[in-house]
Amino acid sequence: MSHSPAESPAPGMSPAPPAVTAEGLHVTRGHKKILRGLDFAMEPGRITGLLGPSGSGKTTLMRCIVGVQRLTAGSVEVLDRPAGTPSLRHHVGYVTQAPSVYTDLSVEANVRYFGAMHGVSAADTAEAIAAVGLESLARRKTADLSGGEFSRVSLACALVSHPKLLVLDEPTVGLDPVLRAELWERFAAMAESGTTLLVSSHVMEEASHCSSLLLLRDGLLLAQLSPAELSERGHSNDLEQAFLHIIQETNATSNRRGANESQVAS
Repeated sequence: MSHSPAESPAPGMSPAPPAVTAEGLHVTRGHKKILRGLDFAMEPGRITGLLGPSGSGKTTLMRCIVGVQRLTAGSVEVLDRPAGTPSLRHHVGYVTQAPSVYTDLSVEANVRYFGAMHGVSAADTAEAIAAVGLESLARRKTADLSGGEFSRVSLACALVSHPKLLVLDEPTVGLDPVLRAELWERFAAMAESGTTLLVSSHVMEEASHCSSLLLLRDGLLLAQLSPAELSERGHSNDLEQAFLHIIQETNATSNRRGANESQVAS
């Protein structure tokens, strides 16, 4: 289920500012460069896919956006404030690859606990549980849930505060195709209601669900483009093959540049 394109602003109205903006973003750990000079902007109320192989820097970038990663250089603005600003805590939801819930509590108790941090109501708790399709399991301990159900509890805990920005680190890993499809439908509905989503994945077929794609490899942003633009630039309707073509194209350009620099130096 692909997300529909953004509506144009009414005449005389300025377009909404980006939900997230990164400029010259560098992150280095020790002597290893994790992110290398990233520049991009994310449209509000849309799904942006963060795609790339394992080790490309996806999780580090997400940590920068939610404000828990030290930057080496550059900046990240979230909802017009520097990432990590205390006032953003009630507006940014983050779901990591490892679910952060209490296994000895029920689904409802977990969501209610996380909601209490934001002063939400019982109705908000019920709404978040319903949004991930766990109404019938609300009283069940999370320790007794399946892997896919367990992951959805974490998502409900992030949704309960009605975040303006929701950051999801590979939320569909380990889920069967039916559950993956259901989650993407829910993500699309959330975007339609105004939530901005950043969803990371290393499964290229999931790119078709996004409005915009950030393609990462070895800490570099290869491109920011729509699924249709990826297909066109990569000369393939198979988005994985299209991504591979862009990688090969980038490598060839780098090799030519390196060869030219060597000739100039000699």
